[in-house]
Amino acid sequence: MTEEHMKKDNTSPATAQWTGMVPVDDTALAVTDSGGPGIPVIYLNGQFATQGYWRRTIGELGTQWRHITYDERARGRKSKRSADYSFEAAVRDVDTVLEARGVDRALVVGWSYGAVVGAHWAGRNPERALGAVLVDGAYPYDWLDEAMEERIRKSFQRMSCFLPLLRPTGLAPRMTAEQMANSNIELGRLSRERELGPVLAGIAVPVRYVVASGTSLGSRGDEQERIRTSLDAVTARNPNIKSVKVASNHGAILRKDFRAVAEAVREVAALDRRGL
Repeated sequence: MTEEHMKKDNTSPATAQWTGMVPVDDTALAVTDSGGPGIPVIYLNGQFATQGYWRRTIGELGTQWRHITYDERARGRKSKRSADYSFEAAVRDVDTVLEARGVDRALVVGWSYGAVVGAHWAGRNPERALGAVLVDGAYPYDWLDEAMEERIRKSFQRMSCFLPLLRPTGLAPRMTAEQMANSNIELGRLSRERELGPVLAGIAVPVRYVVASGTSLGSRGDEQERIRTSLDAVTARNPNIKSVKVASNHGAILRKDFRAVAEAVREVAALDRRGL
């Protein structure tokens, strides 16, 4: 197969499996690349989660895909601390990881915070994004107000005494409670309809949302279900974007509905191959 045929089929030249550190700015990220000639899929984690959350989805898709996972700055056991935990740094890191692994085009899959990162990256890079699968995240909804901001700060401050115990296990990032709160508040600001709505309206590649149901840890009442209703306007405006609803909640979706996530990946890849 020639290089030109590979580009048309959205595959990459075969590469060996690789695990290591990728330098970026003042830090380094722990990256795992399954290698192989399959379609590259890059997975973007929840805000303080790790690449291990994707193992069921990866197992369901199998070895015919090239799976690239990584831990964001100060997340997991190995990614290093940084002076910059901003959302823009998270988007730039997608490019850094892909460049380090020699990948020109990829299908991006993001959960929660990673879904917002994935939406921005796909919107900014239509020539490089094969498509996107956004897992219970990237909903344009004004959920952040002064009361919620104060609630977030207090919540992370209460956690501060437990963070040093959890960091060595990778279950908590090597960030201060204030840094974690600021990151969550920034996400709320970026998720406002006037901020995220235009990003989603402008996406020109196939996108599939996998939408969770009900509440999860930290939510109150029907907060999350109300936020999810904002997706109706998104799909009405942009025909590239469709969604499927699953039974599990936000925290359990990658554990219980990984098959739906994998099926969305297959669907998006098939649409790209047909040029839709």
